[in-house]
Amino acid sequence: MNAFLYGVVLQWKLDIRSRSLLITCYIVPLLFFMVMGGIFTAIIPESRETLIPSMTVMGVSTGALIGLPPSLLEIYGSDIKKVFRANGVPLYLGMVSIFLSAFIHLSIMSVIIYLAAPVIFDASVPSNLPLYFSALAIFITVSLSVGCVLGLSLKNQAKLTMISQLIFLPSIMLSGIMFSADLLPGSLAAAGKLFPAAWGYKLLLNNGFNADSLLPLTAILTAAVLFCIFMLKKLKSE
Repeated sequence: MNAFLYGVVLQWKLDIRSRSLLITCYIVPLLFFMVMGGIFTAIIPESRETLIPSMTVMGVSTGALIGLPPSLLEIYGSDIKKVFRANGVPLYLGMVSIFLSAFIHLSIMSVIIYLAAPVIFDASVPSNLPLYFSALAIFITVSLSVGCVLGLSLKNQAKLTMISQLIFLPSIMLSGIMFSADLLPGSLAAAGKLFPAAWGYKLLLNNGFNADSLLPLTAILTAAVLFCIFMLKKLKSE
């Protein structure tokens, strides 16, 4: 257990020095929050009611779908995994330590948005804080699990970047955070429900913590976990 905790803390410290993670978990989400928060609240004053959930969904999705996968590729797409084997380190430890480190970073970023939005944009604060942060933890977990699938399944950096973008962009555009999903054609609205962002956004809204949002996220998480287990076994046998 001590070795595992040491690995997680070490990965977190390494991630702090990572420019990629700094950009995707902090700089891009917070810049988007500052710019788009001002635009949204100026054009649509009612957006203050949902500003914190919408900006949080954007930030978490950026870190999980664009920031996390390259970190996994550095381990499982290179000779680092051989070092794991040579030293008797379980192959899953790399994924788990990166997952937990990213979870901490995305949680910090989300708290910054939560604290800054009411001060800067007079945004409404979620009425039930325990439920909100429980929903946030669930959404971060599910989003990171999808990022793990991408990082484990692709071994080429160029392909990984392209696929990550192909998943990230529709995930955000169809989630309802930019404009109401009710304005989308039926087919696009249905496609948006395949991504965690759409359900995470509903979960983070006031009175959104219910089975209608939890069940799809649970299904996505279960599928992602099973796929990651399969990929880790495949990597171990190679």
